[in-house]
Amino acid sequence: MSHDKYVSPLSERYASKEMQYVFSPDKKFRTWRRLWIALAETEKELGLPITAEQIEELKANAENVNYDVAKERERIVRHDVMAHVYAYGQQCPKAKGIIHLGATSCYVGDNTDMIVMAEALEIVRKKLVNVISELAGFAEEYKDLPTLAFTHFQPAQPTTVGKRATLWIQEFAMDLEDLEYVKGTLKLLGSKGTTGTQASFLELFEGDQEAIDKIDPMIAKKLGFEACYPVSGQTYSRKVDTRILNVLAGIAASAHKFSNDIRLLQHLKEVEEPFEPSQIGSSAMAYKRNPMRSERIASLSRYVMIDALNPAVTSATQWFERTLDDSANKRLSVPEGFLAIDGILDLCLNVVDGLVVYPKVIQKRLMAELPFMATENIMMDAVKAGGDRQELHERIRELSMEAGRNVKEKGLDNNLLELIAKDPAFNLTLDELKETMDPAKYVGRAPIQVEAYLKEVIRPLLENNQDVLGMKAQICV
Repeated sequence: MSHDKYVSPLSERYASKEMQYVFSPDKKFRTWRRLWIALAETEKELGLPITAEQIEELKANAENVNYDVAKERERIVRHDVMAHVYAYGQQCPKAKGIIHLGATSCYVGDNTDMIVMAEALEIVRKKLVNVISELAGFAEEYKDLPTLAFTHFQPAQPTTVGKRATLWIQEFAMDLEDLEYVKGTLKLLGSKGTTGTQASFLELFEGDQEAIDKIDPMIAKKLGFEACYPVSGQTYSRKVDTRILNVLAGIAASAHKFSNDIRLLQHLKEVEEPFEPSQIGSSAMAYKRNPMRSERIASLSRYVMIDALNPAVTSATQWFERTLDDSANKRLSVPEGFLAIDGILDLCLNVVDGLVVYPKVIQKRLMAELPFMATENIMMDAVKAGGDRQELHERIRELSMEAGRNVKEKGLDNNLLELIAKDPAFNLTLDELKETMDPAKYVGRAPIQVEAYLKEVIRPLLENNQDVLGMKAQICV
């Protein structure tokens, strides 16, 4: 490894080898050759004078890209596509004259982009399904464990640990829906020519409109796509990149929300992300257990959410049939968006797979707040024992304020139950009041909601994706 030049952290620390290869030069240039073969086959099948021998020669050299020749040629001609046409022709002397016949540079460039993004989306889809699966197992395990819920990060009515997890799952499931929809709409550019009019093919096929109409569908089929975009300029619409990066940004937003909650829960000592036996949390404070993975999720997620602006601005500023101010931006924004989301999902998998829950801490915090939340039930019991609801409501309000002051100003435990037991207006003993302190009575339908959601929504989703389940993530700490 060289230490004297910048190396992107996305490839060095965060993204998987699988995702890195999808956006590698080798993947790109091999795909260019696949596209040249598909074009030549299509032209031959539609009647152009291309021989089977030429096609076989192209196929025989499809994988052994002569990079040294292409690099030297590009230094001379300053054009990457023509450099690779030349290099391929050096290996295929019989087919040299028919490589790239009738095509423009965007034939290989844009079609490769579509192929690569479709494959990258499939990697993302698989990892997203596995994150959902891991969270579903967590929600199932803790569906009955009461915990203090928060609104405005202030104590609110109790929920369960599993119910909270379903909130994370639902957002990731929405992202999966968006991903699958957008992925299902992807098409190839096809071979449209310099301004999208297929003028070169009109010349090649001597005005045979029927033959020309077959070119794009045949190319699409050979490359595993259902169709090509029906119209284009020189490029496919850059709005496609916008749609794809918006999907990635949506996943990033969900991951960021999840990581925020984990970081807050770790601060409360209720739930912790994984922490290796020899992991160091701080160079100065040896006792620290920082939520490093969740912080990294948040950090990368912000990058992806902002990165989505790049394709949007690029799409908005294209002129007529095309301008080249998209190229440098696309080379950065699209691959890096995918590499970052790949790293984010690996981190999510790693965190969920190793979450540690501390029920005793959860119970202690909940019980410290539960007397306030139980006051409505206490008031109803006192009314049943002959009390006046309006008077009792006022007394509970006053006693709650007193108990609150004891906690906040004096640092004492919540003594609301003791204060109520001493008040003759309630006619309830401390033991009777403590019987109302079962947290399970205050979580509403949370456990039932978890089970219903998993049964009706998530398990069918996972059953439909059995073939991709079981992924584990290795991260660079």
